[in-house]
Amino acid sequence: MTNAILMTDINKSYMGGNVETRALLDINLEFQQDEFTAIVGSSGSGKSTLLSLLGTLDKPTSGRIEISGVDVSRLKGNRLADFRFETIGFVFQHFHLLPTLTCIENVMSPFYGRRTIVNYREKAEALLSHLGLVDKANSLPSQLSGGEQQRVAIARALVNEPKWLLADEPTGNLDSRNAEVFYELLYQLKKELGCGIIVVTHDQQLAEKATRIIEIKDGRVLQERAHSASEALC
Repeated sequence: MTNAILMTDINKSYMGGNVETRALLDINLEFQQDEFTAIVGSSGSGKSTLLSLLGTLDKPTSGRIEISGVDVSRLKGNRLADFRFETIGFVFQHFHLLPTLTCIENVMSPFYGRRTIVNYREKAEALLSHLGLVDKANSLPSQLSGGEQQRVAIARALVNEPKWLLADEPTGNLDSRNAEVFYELLYQLKKELGCGIIVVTHDQQLAEKATRIIEIKDGRVLQERAHSASEALC
């Protein structure tokens, strides 16, 4: 169970003026680290809110979330930041690369300001090489294609060797060719690194590569279904 994420009786509401918006209602889900899960649903369904809670970027209004055996609702401040750093990697639709840093500096950026004996430059170089970007290490993001920027973002997400890789609409800014490259990268990463992968996506092709699909509607889990090994990515 320590390699799982458990969400128990999760509710999430937001207040705007005197109006309460209920984004998630009575969510009970379990994610295993050997899975690749796609979370799908229409805009406003609550799927990105769900991913924010899984990534400890937000807290539920009520309920309990355990990640790898840790009740994250009890963590605050530096303890929560350290846990997130050690456990979770993020890939975003808009990449969020720092424009004044080179590729390798962007990949190393999660370590900035942290005391560590890890040679993170070597790790960053190895990841860029693995993702076919060794010749772009000293380029700025503006000098890269969308697909190359996405791969830099993936390297940055993996540099701390997370247990979980979370991605929010990761193919939303990619053309079909680069989206297909991204699918193949997920396949490689799942096999080689063994991290759990959870993706929020509108991309039906990407969703169909997952071993499990969770559909969210109006803040609730509408349905879950699994793929056989022959159908899915992993």
